Amino acid sequence: MIEVAYRFPAGVDAAKQAQIIAVGQTSGSWGARFAERDRALRAHLARVIDVRSEADGSSIARVGFPRENVEGDLATLLTMIFGKYSLAGPARVVGLDLPEDYGTAAKFGVAGLRRLTGVNDRPLFMGIFKPALGLTAADHADLLREVAAAGLDLIKDDEILGDLPDCPTLARVEACRRVIDERRAAHDREIVYAVNLTGPVTRMAGRARALIDAGANALLLNVLVYGYPLLEALAADPAVDVPIFAHPALAGAVGGATDGSSAFGIDYAVLLGTLMRFGGADAVLYPAHYGSLPFARETEFRIRDALRRPLGVRPAAMPVPSAGIHPGVVGRAWCDYGDDVVLNAGSGIFDHPDGPGAGVQAFLAAWERVRAGEPLRADAVPPGPLHTALVKWGGEEAVG
Repeated sequence: MIEVAYRFPAGVDAAKQAQIIAVGQTSGSWGARFAERDRALRAHLARVIDVRSEADGSSIARVGFPRENVEGDLATLLTMIFGKYSLAGPARVVGLDLPEDYGTAAKFGVAGLRRLTGVNDRPLFMGIFKPALGLTAADHADLLREVAAAGLDLIKDDEILGDLPDCPTLARVEACRRVIDERRAAHDREIVYAVNLTGPVTRMAGRARALIDAGANALLLNVLVYGYPLLEALAADPAVDVPIFAHPALAGAVGGATDGSSAFGIDYAVLLGTLMRFGGADAVLYPAHYGSLPFARETEFRIRDALRRPLGVRPAAMPVPSAGIHPGVVGRAWCDYGDDVVLNAGSGIFDHPDGPGAGVQAFLAAWERVRAGEPLRADAVPPGPLHTALVKWGGEEAVG
């Protein structure tokens, strides 16, 4: 059974609306013409499990759908559970429980990313090429060489950067692959570069294979823009044998208010957590609540938990809190996530006053201080990359 929780605002008859969903999103009604097939038709009906009232006057209704109504993918699932009913008025999907074997499993997840990076005992640190637009492939390679030498674990394109004439995607991969190989030869450790996969959707699978053949060791995908079915197709493709990083671009148009208070849409824990994980994403980006985008702490943690909670043999997906991450928040992030997290920084690395390499060093130094229980305050840190970063972006007391 597939169980979905819907929230209805005060004043809406939640029991009535849940029953409308249970019938209207499945078999629908039938008359005497199909009376002899009553049992078969009823087998496709969903059922209302329960309805409960919340303190704010809203109601949560749980509806159970037969798995047999869908094809095991996310497209038919979403059509069934919200489809045309999403146009019916105020209602929000706030929970989704799927069978453990539903959908597509990630090839890498948390454990696979650790194997690729060779880092097993701390959070992973990821950079975002900055500036986002206007650089050449050679510029990307030069920046990658600098941050790789400083010890960065992963890097990605900005989600805005497509296959542009002044910086073609294939050229970026080829230029950066040489740096990746240099890093492996020198340190027996590969820096992971998630190249942004873009283009006409009919060509995306072929383009992904071509980039991997050219040396790409990870992909970045704007999943909400291209659709969950493309994520599933890439994750299921044996030739796409690299991690897929799911970007949340456009998620706000579906999820609404980031504190979860929207009366419409799909809760972020479902949108960026459950659906991404069951679509095969290896890692998922979303805003950190102490970052530069307004995102509620509780919303962030619901996504985190949906990505990492035990689900049989299905790999846990790596959470990637982003947007405004800098060395001064490393302690807070570690307290929130533990070791299994990717801390993703653009300006926090590439806008360091002493250059991107110093930005990476500042993150690594921040982690060493956090692990030792020492504060991340500029007046408590000796001169160097971390001190400079804390002066620029601020810091915090010791955690733990």
